[in-house]
Order: sequence, then structure tokens, then C-alpha cells
Amino acid sequence: MPRKPAPAEHDPSPEHPGRPERAAEAGPERGAGPAPAGAGLDDVDAVTRAVLTASRVLVALSARSLAEVEDGVTLPQFRMLVVLSTRGATKLVALADLLGVAPSTAMRMVDRLIAAGLADRRINPDNRRETILQLTDEGRRTVEDVTARRRREIAAIVQRLAPERRTALIDALTAFNEAVGEPPVPLAGDAAGPPHPLGWGEPGTG
Repeated sequence: MPRKPAPAEHDPSPEHPGRPERAAEAGPERGAGPAPAGAGLDDVDAVTRAVLTASRVLVALSARSLAEVEDGVTLPQFRMLVVLSTRGATKLVALADLLGVAPSTAMRMVDRLIAAGLADRRINPDNRRETILQLTDEGRRTVEDVTARRRREIAAIVQRLAPERRTALIDALTAFNEAVGEPPVPLAGDAAGPPHPLGWGEPGTG
């Protein structure tokens, strides 16, 4: 049976029927190159798309950095390590609340981290009916090593940018972090303040 010809695309403009330039006039296609400077500055969708793309890169960097240090630890488990690094010894219920998961889920994650030698539990000296969770020395080294590896990878990417683009990126990301209340990560070699990889600070801040 002969194939039917595909119907011609309808151009709503009677003056230029079938004019291919109209697609370009409507704006850049998805996946096309970057928009001209100043284009879409007030477009929430365009900004959201750019942030999602950047977050995909950052998650991939974090996953790779984690795999190079502890290939048996998942990103959610690493998130728990980071919270314990930030908070110190913490009760299970408080830890689950900080992570936004059910206590039973947090317990399973804790059991796996304890089995890996990255965390442990002990009796709460203030209430002997409670147990508190904390990092082991190995768990603390894991957080530090993964954070350091990710910092180096991000720095290598930033070095490819022209100085003026680095300045613009600082301004944009600083505004973004302030909007969600995320505290800044300490400078390299600065021990003041805990790391907050991937926006994993305490909820409800800001």
C-alpha cells in the first residue's frame, strides 16, 4: 500500500506560508546553544532549567567522588554521614527529622553505616534509656575526603571559565543560596564550620 504523504505544517501567518524562519523567530530550540547575553533574565523556566542542569552535574560529581572513597555507600547514606558530621552525636528521631525520613528508614541506614564501620551508637549519658548516633573516625575521614575530592573537581571546572563569568557565577549562586538559607561551605583549609554538600544543611534555616 503506498504511504500517504505527511501533512504539511500549518503556518498561521497568511503572508508567509511555510516560511521556515518563523521557528527561529519563536526562540531557540530545546538543546540549542546558549541564549544571547541578556535573554530570558526574567524567565523562571529558563533559570530553573539552568539550575537543574547544574545540579545534575553536581550530583554526578558527588556520586563519583563518593565512589572513589567508599563505593559501598549511597548518596542518601552519605547525606546521613554529613548530618552527623554537622550535628555531632544525635538521637535517631532527631536524625530522621533532619533527613526528612521515617525513623524506621533512618534506622536501616544507620545499621548499614555501623556495619561499614562509619558510624556507631552509644548510650545517651543524659538519658540512659536512649541511644545516640555518631561518626567513627573512619566516617569522619570519609566525609572530609569526599568533600575534598568534590571541591577539586568543581575547581577544575571553574578554572575553565573566564574571570568575568566566575564573578557572575559567584553573584548568581550566592543569591540562590541565600534564597534557600544554605550556609556557605568553608574555604579550602578553613576548619571553621561543617560541610554541607549538595544543599544538605539543616532544614528550616533561612
